[in-house]
Amino acid sequence: MSKTVFITGTSSGLGKLTAIRFAELGWNVAATMRTPEKETELTAYDNIKIFKLDVTKVEQVQMAVEQAIAAFGKIDVVVNNAGMGTYGPLELAKEDAIDWQFAVNARGPINVIRKFLPHYRANGGGMFINISSFMGITTAVPLGSLYNMSKFALEGLTEGLYYELKPFNIELRLIEQGGSTGNNFKESITWNRDENIKDYDDLMSKLQNLMNTADTSSQLDDPQIIVDAIVALATGESKKFRTVIGAAGNDLMALRNSVPIEDYLETIAKNYM
Repeated sequence: MSKTVFITGTSSGLGKLTAIRFAELGWNVAATMRTPEKETELTAYDNIKIFKLDVTKVEQVQMAVEQAIAAFGKIDVVVNNAGMGTYGPLELAKEDAIDWQFAVNARGPINVIRKFLPHYRANGGGMFINISSFMGITTAVPLGSLYNMSKFALEGLTEGLYYELKPFNIELRLIEQGGSTGNNFKESITWNRDENIKDYDDLMSKLQNLMNTADTSSQLDDPQIIVDAIVALATGESKKFRTVIGAAGNDLMALRNSVPIEDYLETIAKNYM
C-alpha cells in the first residue's frame, strides 16, 4: 500500500518540488496551498490531491486535515514547509508584520501538528518533518531578528515535542536549509521600512547587496538536494534529527561550535556590517 505525505506550502518553490518528487516515487500526496484554484502543474498527477490551506487559520487546518484523511485513509508523514521571511530593523516593523511572521513560521506548524496528533496516536505513529533554516540553529543575521525568532521557535518546538511524542512512536525531524535557487528567494522576503528613519539605511543596503549577490551565485543550494534530504527522512533512509544542508550552514555550525559565542557574534558582525 502506498504511503501518504501531507505537505504545506506547495504552490511554488521547495513545497511544489517536494510534492512532485513524492508523487513520482509512488507516494500519495496531499498538497496544500492558500489558492488551489490557481494551481495547474500538480493537478496533472493522479496521486496528488490539492487542498485549500492557510496554516494560520485553525478552522481551515482542521478542514484540510480531515479532507486529506478522508481522501487517503492514513497520513504517514507531514512536511511543515509553509513559511515566509520578514527582514529589516525591528524598530521599523509594523505590528501586523511581527504577528504575521510568527503566525506563519511558528504558530502555523503548531496548528498543523495539533490537528494531526489524534490521527497519529490512533495509527500508532507517524512523522513530522519541519522545514527550518540554518538561521534557526547556527546564526542570527543582522536585520533578521523576526525571521530568526520564528525559526528558533520552530527548533525549540520540535525538540520539546520529541520527548512528549516519542512514547507514541511519533517521530520529529528538522531540515536546516539555506536559500535555494528557484525558491522565490527574494520574492518571499518582506522588508521593514520607514521613510522618516534613515539610521539603518547603510546596514540595510549592505544586507540587500549580499542577498542579491547570493541570489545570482553558487551560494544558493540546489533545491533538489533539500528534496532528497526530505525524502531520505520520510523513507527512513536517514535517521537524523537535524539535517543541515549546504556549505554555509555547515560551515557556520562548525564555527559556532569551535569558538566562544562572543567571538562568533563578532565574526558574523564583521562579515555583514
